[in-house]
Amino acid sequence: MQIGRILMDFLSPILQSIGPYVPGKTFPHFFITDNGPGLFENALVSAIFVTFLACIIGNFLIIRNLSLLGDGLAHVSFGGICVGIAIGFTSPLLYALIFSIISSILIFEMQRREILAGDASIAIFSTGMLGFGLFVLKVWGGGITLDVEGYLYGNLLLIDQENLDLILIISIISIFSISLIRNPLLALSIDPIAARVQGLPVREIGLFFSIITAAVIVSMVKIVGILLVTALLITPAATAQQVGTSFRSCLIWSQFFGLISVLIGLFISAETRAGSGSTIALVTAVIFVFVSIYTNFLLPRLSPKNNL
Repeated sequence: MQIGRILMDFLSPILQSIGPYVPGKTFPHFFITDNGPGLFENALVSAIFVTFLACIIGNFLIIRNLSLLGDGLAHVSFGGICVGIAIGFTSPLLYALIFSIISSILIFEMQRREILAGDASIAIFSTGMLGFGLFVLKVWGGGITLDVEGYLYGNLLLIDQENLDLILIISIISIFSISLIRNPLLALSIDPIAARVQGLPVREIGLFFSIITAAVIVSMVKIVGILLVTALLITPAATAQQVGTSFRSCLIWSQFFGLISVLIGLFISAETRAGSGSTIALVTAVIFVFVSIYTNFLLPRLSPKNNL
């Protein structure tokens, strides 16, 4: 399926028109290429799609007190990636997707059946699959190579046409799915007991959301890396909660903070040759700190009530 090529053929002229106004020496290459859509443009479009989706999922995870689920499933995906690399599969992300979905289902059922309390199941799967991945790499996969580091810390330039197609397919399916269950999922996230009393299929909705979350996390691996997934998944949503007054406003603000973080992070990483994933993670944290200081310390002092 050439969904990525079709989209890039449509977006490339738009990006080309924006490129001359983009600052920097290297960053404009994310908008302008000489021979049609290339790796830089693929990276930019993938980052925007993933950020949009991650900010939506992140708001629901925070409400449900499952912020660590993203980090846990990211580590689980590493095990699938290592298996794919050891086998010699051309797209290890497909193995990561399978591993993450299976693990998300098991984690959900273990928590629902109260087999393990709290986030213990997430911790077990996270560390277990991370260890499994490292073991597979050491024995059959040739150890930690530059490609593996790209999965760990993020490398946007590793997003080829096949990975772009996979990211776009996951994004489109996930956005459509979330739009269908948005209201029941919000009711379930706020008050599971009341949702069950109202006759909502609590188990099915929760399980479906876990599967979507696993797929979204896999799509984020190439953007910020396995070790930094939480930065883009949770931090913009947490920042939005500092200024948002409703769930809808939090969704809008998180999109703003997420997109700004990605663009600034890509600009800094491109101009300084720093890692894209680590730079984006740093920018999200800095924005959170500044917004928190302003809303919790500066804004109350500047309000009219405190000046009377």
